[in-house]
Amino acid sequence: MSIQENGTVRENQQLGDNLFALILDAPRICALAQPGQFVHITCGEANLLRRPISICQAHDGLLKIVFAVKGDGTRWLSRRSVGDVLDILGPAGHGFDLTKLGDRPVCIGGGIGVPPMLYTMQAAKANGAQPSAILGFRNKDAVILEDDFQAIGTTYVATDDGSYGIHGFVSDVLKQHISEYTSVCCCGPKPMLRALAEIAAEAGIPCQVSMEERMGCGIGACLVCVCSLKHTDGSTRYGHVCKDGPVFDAKEVQW
Repeated sequence: MSIQENGTVRENQQLGDNLFALILDAPRICALAQPGQFVHITCGEANLLRRPISICQAHDGLLKIVFAVKGDGTRWLSRRSVGDVLDILGPAGHGFDLTKLGDRPVCIGGGIGVPPMLYTMQAAKANGAQPSAILGFRNKDAVILEDDFQAIGTTYVATDDGSYGIHGFVSDVLKQHISEYTSVCCCGPKPMLRALAEIAAEAGIPCQVSMEERMGCGIGACLVCVCSLKHTDGSTRYGHVCKDGPVFDAKEVQW
């Protein structure tokens, strides 16, 4: 269930080049939030459509979002100051099913898909699991939130160019450590999700994927985020990332 709440900005921190973290006072949304869900934020009067942003953390009434500046809306959002009030709708979408993680899940994020995995990893830890994380970035300058993940469990960082951590992709790291995990949860670009889903399937462990698609309305009416899924008989059906996802069982997705 989504609700509308006016959230006051508590903190605005620049994490890197065009990457920002906002902490908002939004106790009602925080009380309902689940890992993998997102919020829809109004970004100024000149921008008609709300911007969907994954929930990075939600606790003690404080909502943390991390986002990249991609256009006028997120640029406006990045310039908010402490005390500004934002119109927030959420939590929206279906998140990760924590009952399917087992006792040693691995949370994998690529790029801007990293922030929602922090909330997922924290929730898994709170449920008694021993989660690990694999984080992928373009280069050293793009690395964010590493210390937050390390504080929860074993965390591997990979960079495309080898400028920090492991030289390679998150899929390379998963292949190396797959025997250590009971399930995979991941968020990032579709090619990355597909590779991770294939590795998990070969290992015979569950995999949940959080799909990244452009969203318009956020309620499944505009058809912008339509994705191809599978019926149980293998035939194709269609779903909305905003309403039916963003999290799906990897076996449901028509890659």
